[in-house]
Amino acid sequence: AVSADFILIFRLSMLDLVRDGSSWEEVVELAQAVEEAGATIINTGIGWHEARVPTIATSVPRGGFAWVTQKMKGQGLSIPLVATNRINTPEVAEAVLASGQADMVSMARPLLADPDFVNKAAAGTPELINTCIACNQACLDHTFKMQRASCLVNPRAGYETELNYTPAEAPLNLAVVGAGPAGLACATVAAGRGHKVTLFDRSPSIGGQFNLAKQVPGKEEFYETLRYFTHKLAALPTISLQLATEADARTLAGYDRVVLATGVVPRSLSLPGWDHPKVASYVDVLQRRAASLSD
Repeated sequence: AVSADFILIFRLSMLDLVRDGSSWEEVVELAQAVEEAGATIINTGIGWHEARVPTIATSVPRGGFAWVTQKMKGQGLSIPLVATNRINTPEVAEAVLASGQADMVSMARPLLADPDFVNKAAAGTPELINTCIACNQACLDHTFKMQRASCLVNPRAGYETELNYTPAEAPLNLAVVGAGPAGLACATVAAGRGHKVTLFDRSPSIGGQFNLAKQVPGKEEFYETLRYFTHKLAALPTISLQLATEADARTLAGYDRVVLATGVVPRSLSLPGWDHPKVASYVDVLQRRAASLSD
């Protein structure tokens, strides 16, 4: 038994997205029975894991299933209804609430990406939120393999008692070569610990291969990671960003430590016909360097 003010949240699958799943009439009947049984709040569940329809991947539009919660709101329930799935920024959450699609919103992966999500939103600094990119690679993929859930854009998730960024006892003068995601993370963490950091990249912009990945349809969320690091760099005065700069041995002389985060280069093809004019690499295509292949 619990007290009358104890909050009970029931997660109700409102859209199964599988063959022979619950009909809408059955979902409504269950929701009404759940309220009558004493639930305080009903949280929207979307799709079974076996469903072939994407429900949480990057390709799913932000807030793309809030309409399901809104549909349930018209069924005479008196308890709050919660919208879920692909709500990953304060702006999206606010839009769902302001439109009346739901009474509340819930998030899971966005809080793995940035545990200070709510605090940053409340402080009026949403640009400093490390946004969930819905890749699922370190959270759900790990879970399904019985591994510890973490986050691709926040490696501390799930390791908060083991991976601690404590102040450096003896601050160093560091050089980080490569301003892709790895180099950006290294530079910002090191600067946050008190080290002086110079971040080099021969490209005129940060991001490395994320600048290619973000152009792939369905991976537009990768822009958010680069937005986050852009503002993170600006907030750390001990980082000197040197773009369009080739870091050679002479450039790196004098630093206490050098971190190489230069990433990889595309694998060369060795197939017959790889040098044909109509064959282009993904780099050529995404950087718009490929000649027309329609001829």
